[in-house]
Amino acid sequence: MTPLGIKMSRFANGVSRRHGEVARQMWRPLFPERPADTVPISHVTNGVHLPTWMAGPMRRLLDRHLGEGWVEHATDPTTWAGVERIPDAELWEVRNLQRTTLVEAARDRTVANRLDRSDPREYVEAALRGLSDDALTIGFARRLATYKRLYLLYRDPHRIEEVLDGTTRPVQFLVAGKAHPSDEEGKHSPQGLFDLRRSQAAAERVSFLDNYDLAIAGQLVAGCDLWVNLPRPPLEASGTSGMKAALNGGLNLSILDGWWAEGCDLTNGWGLPGEVTVDHNVQDQRDGAVFFDVLQNEVVPLFYDRGADGIPHGWIAMVKRSLMTVGPQFCATRMVMDYVDDAYDLR
Repeated sequence: MTPLGIKMSRFANGVSRRHGEVARQMWRPLFPERPADTVPISHVTNGVHLPTWMAGPMRRLLDRHLGEGWVEHATDPTTWAGVERIPDAELWEVRNLQRTTLVEAARDRTVANRLDRSDPREYVEAALRGLSDDALTIGFARRLATYKRLYLLYRDPHRIEEVLDGTTRPVQFLVAGKAHPSDEEGKHSPQGLFDLRRSQAAAERVSFLDNYDLAIAGQLVAGCDLWVNLPRPPLEASGTSGMKAALNGGLNLSILDGWWAEGCDLTNGWGLPGEVTVDHNVQDQRDGAVFFDVLQNEVVPLFYDRGADGIPHGWIAMVKRSLMTVGPQFCATRMVMDYVDDAYDLR
């Protein structure tokens, strides 16, 4: 059906720049007379619906500082210029509020999930003790396909233990997702997280939120400080959860694949190498090590580098850059405009 669609359609596209490049290489045999870069497959990068995914506190903050009707002009980078002038204290207050809302909901859900699974009492109580309103909160939530590599979080137990053991700079992980009913490997991918529960730090600071749905997704992208995506390059077509997190003042730490390959400029988040490696074990070992190196040596210190007023000004500066760059480029309005101009040729 895919060759039929490509041959019979007036326009074919991937859903990110890199996806378009990969698709042209994949389907080049359909056009043997053409060089790969002229295969008739373009790209329109996905975007997310801003009014749906931006949480109330962040929306109200931007309403005050960007002016009336700013959402209708969200594709214009100048619309977002006012983000630079938002006082750090106000933006940090919103981030704290959204994180607290998430953590309180995650704490209740984690306790309920562990009780439902008949987990030991001490494991249930660990969620009440451990999940903190002011700890660096990392989110990993999506469809649990194997190529998303959730297992990189726990592949090296020593590394995640080092991160979780911090007392003056606490870090906590909130994980959620569902696999396709026929994807047995995907269904088993969270298993390693539960194996960590023998560790007191992991029992307190790692939570897998059962029954992932749109409501949980909305809470996670609104409240997490850091959004993680670790797909195996070049298999990520686009990905949109990181866009949603960015709209709420979260930062991305992700493989340079899918949308993040064109969204990351290293002033608005962290990009991990997106090279393709034939040996998957070597690739996993390298990417897992780089992920934890960046997390421990760059992300955690920046989040906890506080000024005399208790605000992490360096972190907030990166949040502002993220809002100003991701906002106009990866909203659904820009995506629809690209389809109108490039695919549907309606203008």
